Amino acid sequence: MIKKILPLVAFAAIMACKSTQAPESTTETITTVVKTVTEQLIPDDPAVKTGTLSNGLKYYIQNNGKPADKIELRLVVNAGSILEDEDQQGLAHFMEHMCFNGTKNFQKNELVDYLQSIGVKFGAHLNAYTGFDKTVYILPIPTDDAEKLEKGFQILEDWAFNALLTDEEINNERGIILEEYRSRELNANTRMRNNYFPKLLNHSRYVDRLPIGKTEIIKNFKPEAIRRFYKDWYRPDLMSVIAVGDVDVATLEAKIKSHFGKQPKVENPRDRDVYTIENHNETYVSIESDKEATGNQVQLMYFNDGSSTPERTIADARNTLVEGLYSQMINARLGELRNSPTPPFVYGYSRNSSVGVGNKDAYQSIAMVAGNDHLNALKALVEENERVKRFGFGNGELERAKKTFFAYYEKAFNNKDKMESKEFVQAYIDNYLNNESMQSVEWSYNFAKQQLPTITLNEINTLIKSYIKDTNRVIIITGKEKTTTEEEVLALLETVKTSTEIKPYIDETAQESLFTNLPEKGTITNETSNDKLGIKTLTLSNGAKVTYKKTDFKNDEVLFSCQSYGGTSLMSTENYLASHLAINAITEAGIAGLNKNELQKFMNGKIANVRPFIGNNSEGMSGSATPKDLETLFQLIYLNFTAVNKDKTSFDSYATKRKAMLGNLLANPQYYFMNEFGKFQYSKNPRYTGFPTTEAYDATNYNLAYDTFKERFSNAGDFDFYFVGAIDEAKLKDFVTQYIASLPATSNRENFKDSGFRPLSGSHTKTVLKGSDPKSQVSIIYKGETTYDAKEALAMKTLGEILSIKMVEKLREEAQGVYSPRVSARMSDGIYDSFSLNISFGCGPENTEKLKTIAMQEVANLIANGPSEKDLNKAKEGHLVSRKEQLKKNRFWLSKIGDADFDKKDINKILEFESAVKAMTVKEIQDLAKKYLSKGAIVGTLLPENS
Repeated sequence: MIKKILPLVAFAAIMACKSTQAPESTTETITTVVKTVTEQLIPDDPAVKTGTLSNGLKYYIQNNGKPADKIELRLVVNAGSILEDEDQQGLAHFMEHMCFNGTKNFQKNELVDYLQSIGVKFGAHLNAYTGFDKTVYILPIPTDDAEKLEKGFQILEDWAFNALLTDEEINNERGIILEEYRSRELNANTRMRNNYFPKLLNHSRYVDRLPIGKTEIIKNFKPEAIRRFYKDWYRPDLMSVIAVGDVDVATLEAKIKSHFGKQPKVENPRDRDVYTIENHNETYVSIESDKEATGNQVQLMYFNDGSSTPERTIADARNTLVEGLYSQMINARLGELRNSPTPPFVYGYSRNSSVGVGNKDAYQSIAMVAGNDHLNALKALVEENERVKRFGFGNGELERAKKTFFAYYEKAFNNKDKMESKEFVQAYIDNYLNNESMQSVEWSYNFAKQQLPTITLNEINTLIKSYIKDTNRVIIITGKEKTTTEEEVLALLETVKTSTEIKPYIDETAQESLFTNLPEKGTITNETSNDKLGIKTLTLSNGAKVTYKKTDFKNDEVLFSCQSYGGTSLMSTENYLASHLAINAITEAGIAGLNKNELQKFMNGKIANVRPFIGNNSEGMSGSATPKDLETLFQLIYLNFTAVNKDKTSFDSYATKRKAMLGNLLANPQYYFMNEFGKFQYSKNPRYTGFPTTEAYDATNYNLAYDTFKERFSNAGDFDFYFVGAIDEAKLKDFVTQYIASLPATSNRENFKDSGFRPLSGSHTKTVLKGSDPKSQVSIIYKGETTYDAKEALAMKTLGEILSIKMVEKLREEAQGVYSPRVSARMSDGIYDSFSLNISFGCGPENTEKLKTIAMQEVANLIANGPSEKDLNKAKEGHLVSRKEQLKKNRFWLSKIGDADFDKKDINKILEFESAVKAMTVKEIQDLAKKYLSKGAIVGTLLPENS
């Protein structure tokens, strides 16, 4: 559907688009159009086939070949925690877990064991989630042979109807659920949420049916209670099966009918009640504080009077465009406030959307507060809403919004035949659960192109009168301390409503071009090709190198990066410490005389971005663009090299926001532990700075940082540039000569410097006491210096995958002491070559020593005996499945080409990956474990203060 075909990260720019050439129509014409289309339904995407079995189960099927040999399967259950009986609170979520703990055809652990053997990782790929009103199971399956596809549908069938729910497995899972509760719910945000939820949700049933449930019920419920939930709600008429992937539709439909059609329709089923949030006339204010809160926030919400309506008709689709344009324009104004010299908030946004529960929409204005001044942030939000209500938006704002929308819709349309299967499934989930439409990308694009020119300012400016009312209003304020009162909040609302100081928004004209005169072109002096990998390299007249790979993975994407040796390693320690916090904030000032707000206005309708960085051993840039906006990308590259503005005020604004975000972070025990454990390992480094503080930001030397930035990017001849994606080679070469070969350059070539510092390695322990909750964290790190070897690097990564499997088995399933253990392992070559393997998990304080012992014993077992052939094969298969998909990703190639250059490695080795994976042996992994994991570990433990 229109509001779902684009990424959520672009929310403010995805609700609509336009062809900006057509004149606006009159209000009378609009009325005629709306009346004509009001009852006409949005057509479903013809690529999706839907059907309903005789037992009531609905299915959605689509053939999609990207990625190849893979299918995305979903089982959607129209039941969640809201349907739980009093003795079942938490059991909808518990039931989700139980589907992985024994079914008719997959006994305990067999399901995860089988999926790992075909390269499907538990958590990363295989997963599920439970909400108030739904439960969704996620199963991506390779389809390179018929048996895998068949077993995938058998798994879905077993989840739906054949969970064993034995007393033993139910009792075994209690500990894991309680650890999930510990990891997710024992924190400041949850404590504050539990206090404000009754007002936010108006004392509805949702307040008492949080999906995580109640610990006393999780500990003590009788197994019959969860079996009753499964019997009542896991039934065909409350289920949907979604299958999108590289399999023909007829085969998928046959599989669904075979596995789900035989289940009989439930006679006299329990009513599936629908719950809502009642209206209220008064304004609810909830002001909550917690000493461990890491941020300060204000939320202003105006709930609608009725129920949320799904987007079904043409009129609904058009209204989505209108609301989207409104959101784009109000958020552009809030963005300008955020970038002002004295920002009232770190970030802020407004939108009208579903609140996710109770079938309600709400107009929401939300901001993260700069400092503790909640009232000032709330005032800024309320005033901007009031400014729109009184004076509306202007034509310039509307035209920019339409351009931006059209650019994103055009991007999606151009990529319509390269969308991955997982990008389709959410629309089908929403159709099943909420009766939302399922239009194709083509329909959405054409509809927006046709309708947006007819949308007028009058339509948009009247929206806010339906959004903002004195009824159904809720204000939530959260933070470390209570800095205001309910009386002050209510008084502020009334003051703003009658204020005479609110003036119309002044819209400054956007600049039309980034250049007055284009730079003098350089030339390409040499061109080489790697025909095996389809990579070409250009040498330019200023000494820079440009390497590119043309792909057909996406029609709408060109990715970019560049790099040069040096980074902050070439700075003196004194200069580094004096300026490091400001170095990567230099571009906050904008480029070519345009500040951030002006640059944003110029970029409306264009999709291109460039992000410079200066790291420890290199400096460079990264970015992306659509093929249409490739020249804009090159212009941004040129100007970030040559014309970054110098403006201390912009840095002060940035620092204000950073200090607000970081100010109370160390009150959180997890962040405090990370900081203390980091100091334990790195504090002997004279350049180690630890957690940034307000004092450090105040003391940083902006002028030195600016000079450093300019110096690091003063010699383009020392840079390598990379482009991967839907490249027009003729245009690329033209832009390369115009904007890269013309960059200032010298013959000087640099390398990074090794300061000689090495972090802690060997055997050490560090215990940190922080917090009052019964909640601990453990980190076990094996690391040290080495000589990089590609074969060992692959083996180290494999060792990490094997240990990840073992940690789930031993710490989660057998000990029932953790929810989600994490293992990462890598070998890297940077300023110095190193290896690291990190095992981390959260747990109860009383279990830390026992679980550390179990984890380290698994490492000892690998050293003594090596992994099992079975576990090694699981890791191998995971590598091969991942690599098969990676080879069709632009991001993968951009990274590999750049890494090979930087590390002076042969990029052709990428072709040997499969054979290298298959050649790995148990002995090789064991030898690696002996070599690197037998020299001790650094063990950090977070315990509550009362331990």
